[in-house]
Amino acid sequence: MAGVLERIHRANRPPFHSLTPRDARLAYRMGAEILDLPRAPLPRVDNLEAAGRPARLYAPSAERLPVLLYLHGGGFTIGDLETHDSLCRQLALRSGAAVLALDYRLAPEHRFPAAVDDAWAALAWLHEHAASLGLDGARLAVGGDSAGGTLAASTAFFARDRGLPLKGQLLITPGTASQPGTPSHKLFSNGFLLDAASIEWFFGHYLDRAQRHDWRFAPLEADDHAGLAPACLVLAECDPLVDEGIAYADKLRAAGVPVQLELYRGVTHDFIKMGRQIPEALTALDACATAIREYLQP
Repeated sequence: MAGVLERIHRANRPPFHSLTPRDARLAYRMGAEILDLPRAPLPRVDNLEAAGRPARLYAPSAERLPVLLYLHGGGFTIGDLETHDSLCRQLALRSGAAVLALDYRLAPEHRFPAAVDDAWAALAWLHEHAASLGLDGARLAVGGDSAGGTLAASTAFFARDRGLPLKGQLLITPGTASQPGTPSHKLFSNGFLLDAASIEWFFGHYLDRAQRHDWRFAPLEADDHAGLAPACLVLAECDPLVDEGIAYADKLRAAGVPVQLELYRGVTHDFIKMGRQIPEALTALDACATAIREYLQP
């Protein structure tokens, strides 16, 4: 991991917070899969529209499969279907489930709660239209990494409160707190891939400071976590967000929600997209796949 960070430092790329959102999106797309595994061939990869938004369906077979709705990371401001294509292929290939990746609206053009609304609309749409795609709408899970993990967590609340039968949630290095005030935010504030200045840049584009205590942005602050779908949290030790990820796992467990917590030592935020270089990425992908299979079994 230290070697990867050193190579990234030597590449001398401008940090996201020094760029416009448009330029940051281009930079992220250019570099997003450099360390990721090659895009695995799958028998079915379809571009489609889900609840009015572009989406991409990955299926490892022609069977009537259960589905994971996947929400990409990128601080609610960058990222798209291309930046997470390899990751979604791996999740489908390793789990045996279909994966529907959503291209939700991004800030600052579409500020909070646009991304939240898109995520829930897509899950409700998937529940209703899965059969027309040859999929099993009764076996649904939601997942995401980083900001996408935050969106997945908030979507689980909507599913609980509106009676949608969600089987599980996969939260990879999610943000769950309203403020970057934990010890891990201080310890890993600079030089560990996701730095404090970029976090503030993302948050500033996404929502007003007065909105940060809204549970749709900070699920840790929700009033009631009981009855949520079982959760698998995949966390990185050297990540500013690790403390709030552990706190969220504790909060869910205290509310009686089944939780699987996977903490990978010596790696940073976004490590799961570094399978060419970081062995822990492969271990984490397998853990994610196992959780998906368990949640979506008949």
